[in-house]
Amino acid sequence: MKQQQQQQQKLFLIATFIFFLSSPTFTDGAGILSRIFDRTITASGNNHLSSGNSSSKYLTRDALWFNQTLDHFSPYDHRQFRQRYYEFLDHFRAPDGPIFLKICGESECGGISNDYLAVLAKKFEAAVVSPEHRYYGKSSPFKSLTTENLRFLSSKQALFDLAVFRDYYQKSLNARFNRTAADNPWFVFGASYSGALSAWFRLKFPHLTCGSLASSGVVLAVYNFTEFDQQIGESAGPECKSVLQEITHLVEERLASNANELKSLFGALELKIDGDFMYFLADAAAIAFQYGNPDKLCTPLIEAKKAGEDLVNAYAIYVKEYYVKSFGANVETYNQQHLKNTAVNDDSADRLWWFQVCTEVAYFQVAPSNDSIRSSKVDTRYHLDLCKNVFGEGIYPDVDATNLYYGGTDIAGSKIVFSNGSQDPWRHASKQTSSPEMPSYIISCHNCGHGTDLRGCPQSPLVIEGDASNCSSPDAVHKVRQQIIEHIDLWLSQCRSSDDV
Repeated sequence: MKQQQQQQQKLFLIATFIFFLSSPTFTDGAGILSRIFDRTITASGNNHLSSGNSSSKYLTRDALWFNQTLDHFSPYDHRQFRQRYYEFLDHFRAPDGPIFLKICGESECGGISNDYLAVLAKKFEAAVVSPEHRYYGKSSPFKSLTTENLRFLSSKQALFDLAVFRDYYQKSLNARFNRTAADNPWFVFGASYSGALSAWFRLKFPHLTCGSLASSGVVLAVYNFTEFDQQIGESAGPECKSVLQEITHLVEERLASNANELKSLFGALELKIDGDFMYFLADAAAIAFQYGNPDKLCTPLIEAKKAGEDLVNAYAIYVKEYYVKSFGANVETYNQQHLKNTAVNDDSADRLWWFQVCTEVAYFQVAPSNDSIRSSKVDTRYHLDLCKNVFGEGIYPDVDATNLYYGGTDIAGSKIVFSNGSQDPWRHASKQTSSPEMPSYIISCHNCGHGTDLRGCPQSPLVIEGDASNCSSPDAVHKVRQQIIEHIDLWLSQCRSSDDV
């Protein structure tokens, strides 16, 4: 038996080598900062890392390409564009092992990151493949991102991209091993927006996957997302929340008296629109809880309050030193003039994601009517004006249509695991109620945020293999991960059983 496995492995390596010789392979050496989830992997990682280096932040950065359909809904438009993808085969049990499809989301996809999925791939002897989302990174269909050219950027088109890619990759895998009509068991993974895509892919294409993991999957399009700010207050705790509210009040006062001096203090003088500036400051606070670094924010601010120091100055230090310098946020991301830029470049993800926000999902993070942390300037009108200013007349998010199409938190799918961190403000746009066909888990701990099951703690910057040892309650993470493993194991086995019938 062991000799047979060794022989299979040798044949697999030979076939893979031949395949690579005949495939257009490119290496992407540029690191970028993403809009939401993979913001700091490329910023802190090496430009090129070998697939076998378990200590690296990537499993692979070797890019492959295939031709993708531009418009899946037109019988007349046959245009295509080049879509980038990655594969990691070190743990693959060739030729019939499972395929883990990791969905890249709303940012450039520089490779397959070395998070907890690497552990799962090794456990299940799976291949990992990861296509880049249309329009993002190097997978742009157009050389100019005008509003007209963005009409093919939607979650619906992206889901068909995944279906077409799955068919393409399965056929290419069969060709490597001289098989016909074989079908490996597929399982889909995603986090944040790509977590929603993971759930929606299983919903719309149940015959193409054995199951899905929707890590922090934001499946509910929300017009007035006041729960986001409310969760920030809950995660902060009474003392930190009170300080943050006081800072907002003081900032608003200074904004009215000397806006330029205030914006200069935060290194954000280019944000001419006051709403952009206040949104920048609100995001800076939210990100600490979203990505498992609450003490980076609360500890210095509470100490400054107790010492009678200038709270606005203390917050400015946090914003510049942590949010911008360490975390890697770019002030220009919040500049509407920057968002109007239609050139395809490393910063295009900002404009692209806002287009999806302004047409499909909204997620408008607005101040609640009372007890708010963020400024009341960040209201619904601010978001709608941004959409109109950046993309033109008639651009607004039809959240009712989106939720009608996918079901929102009433999604009627099966074999989808939902997982959320207790401190993550995005969890209120995810499915938090469990059912037999769609189990949902909350990982509860002090620094459990966005994608804790895949990322460990903190969620950003990336920790190798999603190490959970720095979570305030590692056992809480391990328990949910074990439940996820059991679901994957069951659903893969059910897939294989149905194939054998």
